[in-house]
Amino acid sequence: METVLKRELGYSSVKATGHSGGGCISQGQSYDTDRGRVFVKVNSKAEAKRMFEGEMASLTAIMKTDTVKVPKPIKVLDAPGGGSMLVMEHLDMRYLSSHAAKLGSQLADLHLENKKLGEGLLKEAGTVGKGPALEKGLQPIGSGMGWAVSTCCNYLLCPILSPGQVNDWQKDWVTFYASQRIQPQMDMVEKRSGDREALELWSALQLKIPDLFRDLEIVPSLLHGDLWGGNVAEDSSGPIIFDPASFYGHSEYELAIAGMFGGFSSSFYSAYHSKIPKAPGFDKRLQLYQLFHYLNHWNHFGSGYRGSSLNIMRNLSK
Repeated sequence: METVLKRELGYSSVKATGHSGGGCISQGQSYDTDRGRVFVKVNSKAEAKRMFEGEMASLTAIMKTDTVKVPKPIKVLDAPGGGSMLVMEHLDMRYLSSHAAKLGSQLADLHLENKKLGEGLLKEAGTVGKGPALEKGLQPIGSGMGWAVSTCCNYLLCPILSPGQVNDWQKDWVTFYASQRIQPQMDMVEKRSGDREALELWSALQLKIPDLFRDLEIVPSLLHGDLWGGNVAEDSSGPIIFDPASFYGHSEYELAIAGMFGGFSSSFYSAYHSKIPKAPGFDKRLQLYQLFHYLNHWNHFGSGYRGSSLNIMRNLSK
């Protein structure tokens, strides 16, 4: 590994540190170099390169907003012995506690950034395709829902086992969410178990979904995409988010998995909603967004999540 980092990134010295980590998908190790400490995520699967390219694109986009801190990505490389690795800045992270409210405020800023950039473009008389959005390399307002690359939200939606999280551009958020988030999960349910009740409930729910968005204007927001308690932290300077699966979508979607597994205090939500207040119908839409994650966990971890998935579909299809 040290040889690869020296050759590919031009470091003159590389030494492994005692900092390591990993999850069910990839393993990580920190290295001291002559240009600072870096963290390297490694996955031995041949398809891992696309996964890491999606993560690097996500980190880069969030970093360019200057709203919430992420590890600075450096490069995706071929790993020794096969697979790929993502080299990024090493950050000394600890459990999110004292900076929870700040994270809520900064996350709202991230979600509002695209709207802010779009409004700036509209004010620039006589200029088309120029301005802050172009300078930051971000998405101008009204350009749609989606993302330029595949991203990974949990193992099953990584390109390791499937074509990746479907991020094809759509002008309409309801169409995007139903066809490119829930439908692929239901396809996996059908393929793996053929669960008739789930399929019937989904058929009924599809007819009800447009009603949940009636009279709601949705401006595309840059999302982290997988913001649960295990993907947030802090250091002495403030909050940090990492392991993103970004795309442009409805800001409310971000809060779905955040509320499923804990890790976020009331101060986080208060700070967030002080900048982005809850719109009418918020609670029902939050259930709809949690459905994706429950289905994903059902497909990932097994039928223990079946009941939660079906209960949401029953409640929303009434």
